[in-house]
Amino acid sequence: REQLEAREHDILSPWATFADESAGREQEMQPCPYRTCFQRDRDRILHSKAFRRLSNKTQVFISPEGDHYRARLTHTLEVAQIARTIARALGLNEDLTEAIALGHDLGHTPFGHAGESALDEVCPQGFRHNEQSLRLVDLLEGLNLTREVRGGIVCHTGSRKAATPEGRIIHFADRIAYINHDIEDALRGGIIYPIDIPLEASSVLGFTHGVRIDTLVQDAIRASEGQQEIRQSPEVGEAMQTLKEFMFESVYTNPLAKGEEGKAEDMICLLFDYYAKHTDKLPPEYQDILVREGAQRAVVDYIAGMTDPFAVERFKELFIPMGWTVK
Repeated sequence: REQLEAREHDILSPWATFADESAGREQEMQPCPYRTCFQRDRDRILHSKAFRRLSNKTQVFISPEGDHYRARLTHTLEVAQIARTIARALGLNEDLTEAIALGHDLGHTPFGHAGESALDEVCPQGFRHNEQSLRLVDLLEGLNLTREVRGGIVCHTGSRKAATPEGRIIHFADRIAYINHDIEDALRGGIIYPIDIPLEASSVLGFTHGVRIDTLVQDAIRASEGQQEIRQSPEVGEAMQTLKEFMFESVYTNPLAKGEEGKAEDMICLLFDYYAKHTDKLPPEYQDILVREGAQRAVVDYIAGMTDPFAVERFKELFIPMGWTVK
């Protein structure tokens, strides 16, 4: 570990975040002899239950027919790869970047943003998936991550900026990933066609999935070099914003693509009402939260952690009459 920490000072940029200068953890731990603190955080996230559940959580399209649509896990891996490429090129801490990327969506709900919207509606304190991600690593799984990773996770979306440049990379990498892979999934699903993609954006970013990502990544690297800040050039940033607005108009609010979201939201709300009234049905690990923070908080934590299939199964079990036969 000490050799790795020394190597960071030899090869990383002066504005990188160095592992041996970490602000530490909430609870002190004996350092690992072979891994830096950020490498250890990455491994803790990879081995968490929440990370495994991402494979069965919606990214954009609910229950799509086909093997090639993104789930929340594949989105996370694409964000991590984009972020690592940018970090490596800028001489920033790749281990820290990867740990934040792998943890940034751990708190996301089943059924994507439809689930998030439903929990935000029923939870008196509101619900935001980035804050739930931080709550999950801190409390629900007790991963005891470094402050740098925790800060990057909670600041990956919204107006708050992460304190580290590695954390600020995730803000860009997340958008680069989801805008482009959502275009690819929407094309595959027949929601949009290549001719629909705004020409003013394609003429700047490229006409294929790979070229667009390569353009955005290279631009972020060039625009950030020597600036001690993560940024885009005005031309590319404007083209990316055009794509984002196009996706909101044509895909994210498209009745064909999002037609099942109303059902998903109703399902989440009904599950919330049921468990809020029947707290004895909550799993044992949520009973302590129930005592400390009340029924609504415990139920939100439980539902937010569900995968899509698990939520559907619980709904069927609780609300759909089951057939029976006489033996």
